[in-house]
Amino acid sequence: MVMSAIEGETSCAEADKMPEKLSNITAIRVLNKCRGVCVIVPLVTFFAFFSAQPSFAHELWIDGQNFQAQSDETIRLDLRNGENFKGSAQAYFKSRVKSFYWSLNQTTYQVEARMGDIPAFSATPGEDGLMVVVYESTPSSLTYRDWAKFDAFIQHKDLGPIEEMHEARGLLKTDVKEAYHRYSKAVIGIGAAQGADQRFGLETEFVLLGNPYRDDPAQGLAVQILYRDAPRADAQIEIFERASDGTVKVSLMRSNAEGVAVIDIKPGHTYLLDAVLLRVPDPNTANGPPAHWESLWAAVTFAVPEG
Repeated sequence: MVMSAIEGETSCAEADKMPEKLSNITAIRVLNKCRGVCVIVPLVTFFAFFSAQPSFAHELWIDGQNFQAQSDETIRLDLRNGENFKGSAQAYFKSRVKSFYWSLNQTTYQVEARMGDIPAFSATPGEDGLMVVVYESTPSSLTYRDWAKFDAFIQHKDLGPIEEMHEARGLLKTDVKEAYHRYSKAVIGIGAAQGADQRFGLETEFVLLGNPYRDDPAQGLAVQILYRDAPRADAQIEIFERASDGTVKVSLMRSNAEGVAVIDIKPGHTYLLDAVLLRVPDPNTANGPPAHWESLWAAVTFAVPEG
């Protein structure tokens, strides 16, 4: 496939194979031959497709300018990849998405998006309630050429005695391949924002046990982290707290025996919670070339209204 520095054409089959990492500065044209229309894709977005593999500690989350809206407003949300609650917006590519939907008042709707869409999510809820957007990625992979970088990831996310397990499996400490999956949710307050989060049966996921748009923030917000629908006890939860001026504070907590932690929350702030587990690859989920390890990333974003 040949692409000039300004614009180019490719079939949708080729474009749909482009990797995950994107950014969003000036634009090129990608001709979607399946629909016969041009999709505007950011230029740096395109070049980032072919950039180095993602860093070992990059989160992926669902983000927006406003986590509170009225029922007749169009909600636009980005899939973002980065660190410390700052990152680049990802274009929508079908090959990267296993499932993408939203739920409101016990009704579920599939996300309607076209290849290259930024933001990846756009919908008008039509009624008040607690809107939950759910994104599950297809598996991707990266290779750590040396153990030090992989170990930094292990330590940062507190993934357990992986080095001992790696050695016990007779694996080399070079060219370590990791498959990874993303399970991201966003909880949006629509109008009166009545309702509750729920379990969606993801391989791993956060569930908010309270409603940040209606409950007293002074009491904190209880959340539960699950793996295969069971509580993850003693799991590290990384908390990213973003103020209205964009500054981000990062802290850590651990879940209790029931997988629950109570997060301190502040009015006028937006939150990203992240929890990762690493396991020996499951042959039913780790599609593609064999990997030595498989990571599962759970994330949830929400905001707390101004007092």
